[in-house]
Amino acid sequence: MELRSKRNRLQVGSLLLPGVLFFALFTIYPIVKLLYMSFLKWDLGSMVNHSFVGLTNYLDVITDETFRISFANTLIYTLVTVPGQMILGLVAAVLINEIPHFRVTFRVIYYIPVITSWVIASLIFRYIFNTEGMLNYLLTNVLHLTSTNIRWLDGRWGGLTVAMMLGIWKGVGWNLVVFLAALQSVPQELYESASMDGCNGIKKFFYITLPSIKSTILFALVMLTIGGFNVFTSIKMITGGKPMHQTETVLTWMYYKAFNTGEFGYAAALSFIVAVTLVFLAILQFKAMKQKDEANS
Repeated sequence: MELRSKRNRLQVGSLLLPGVLFFALFTIYPIVKLLYMSFLKWDLGSMVNHSFVGLTNYLDVITDETFRISFANTLIYTLVTVPGQMILGLVAAVLINEIPHFRVTFRVIYYIPVITSWVIASLIFRYIFNTEGMLNYLLTNVLHLTSTNIRWLDGRWGGLTVAMMLGIWKGVGWNLVVFLAALQSVPQELYESASMDGCNGIKKFFYITLPSIKSTILFALVMLTIGGFNVFTSIKMITGGKPMHQTETVLTWMYYKAFNTGEFGYAAALSFIVAVTLVFLAILQFKAMKQKDEANS
């Protein structure tokens, strides 16, 4: 019996070993290496000899005006796109859940933007909102609402607004699928009992639907918050951080500092600041949801 137990442990260990090695090589090692880099002077001028600078890179990031702008842009992007995606996705899911036919068709239609390439979608939005793009053509030559082209992407707020519109457009379908799956798991007996008590659709939504899918809402909130802080492609393709780095986000600014100026130590420190921020936000979201549950119970 003891020999068989050892043999089973060896078999389990041999099966787990490739996965553990793969995880350690491509996940743990890069994180440790990045943390190590964040305490060094690691740039194009010191690719061989690296000097330990302590928290200097972190102080440089925090005191950098452009980083503060990029962090604010990322926070604004997240605060706008996350509720926008969740609200529109939940409304669409509730409506589709109520119709008896064509649910799959509507799901496919809403999910098409999700599987559309970020690069292609960003280029389309840039074409639409470009100074010589389709929207200005419609406003000036077709509808004659203005005589001059509007420079939608040449300012900070214009560029961020277009990127946020793209983020919401691409994310509604994902939220719809997630919320629709959660809605279909809510017992119909609850709605029938509420109907017998004279509850209308709005009361059913707030007193039955939302409490029943609160775990799904929390899951979507955390995932979308992480996704909001990871926005990169849309900003890179639509504005490129212009004008004067006013539309940078934390990832585009990190990319610029690493691969345009060669300040890899700065970029490594920035990445850990973003990671700590995401962990902090996730903890706050979980605590807020837990306190809400305790207050309702």
